[in-house]
Amino acid sequence: MKKVTLVFIGCLLFSVVNAKDVNESLAADAKGRVTIFNMAGSVNVEGWSRKDVEVTGSLGDDVEEFVFDRDGDEIEIKVKVPENQMGRIDITSELTIHVPKGSSIEVATISAEIEVEGVLGEQELQSVSGDIVAQSFAAEVVAESVSGDIDVQGDGKSADAELVSVSGDITAENLAGSVAAESVSGDVVVAGGSFDRARVETVNGEIVYRSELRKGGKLNVETINGSVNIDFVGEVSARFDIDTFNGDIENCFGPEAQRTSRYAPGLELSFTEGAGEGRVAISTLNGDLTICKK
Repeated sequence: MKKVTLVFIGCLLFSVVNAKDVNESLAADAKGRVTIFNMAGSVNVEGWSRKDVEVTGSLGDDVEEFVFDRDGDEIEIKVKVPENQMGRIDITSELTIHVPKGSSIEVATISAEIEVEGVLGEQELQSVSGDIVAQSFAAEVVAESVSGDIDVQGDGKSADAELVSVSGDITAENLAGSVAAESVSGDVVVAGGSFDRARVETVNGEIVYRSELRKGGKLNVETINGSVNIDFVGEVSARFDIDTFNGDIENCFGPEAQRTSRYAPGLELSFTEGAGEGRVAISTLNGDLTICKK
């Protein structure tokens, strides 16, 4: 029994000695730029009122180097791992990073989730395999994931948003101004907010749009395999062009869809609502379409 206990204590001490905790900070510009790279694990970025960038968390046992440098108004945070050994070593690092809330950020990961909260500046977020969750405050946001869901929450103020996932769902809530949301395999939901330009596309998945289309605005919706549900918030003034090759069209505005051919299953619908100042184009190859107004 004593031998087992000593072995256990020795292993515990070894793990404590080899733990790689990080707790560092640097003075930062209130509206500077922070670039972050973490191969695997997680990255949580939080905006705060201090003029410092602080990094806390833990580094993988086999991390080669932790870079935390400032050059002018830009701060770089990077977890470096040995080359050609990424799949065979413990490189998982969990980082929480506080930045001045006015900062712009660029975050890139390979196999790590990204979460951003309270950052007012522009955001560029990229993950190969991991979900992205972010808040957006009237500043451009670009979020891209090869394999992972994307969820962006806005404050209803105008900005540009570009959200792209190869395999994952996309949710955009309370954004405004301009949005492009595209998934190859996944559902896409745009809810709340109002837009001058909105492009919503997926190859395999459902599309939901429950937002306002501003005067003169343009909405383009396209899916190959999946249903489309449009619920406009507020008054609509637009020219509509809608078609589906294999599916039904339900239109709450009144006009009914017509067959494109006596010998093919396709349906199409064109009409004008209000003064027709905007443009709405909706198309699906296989799926039902519903167009309504709240």
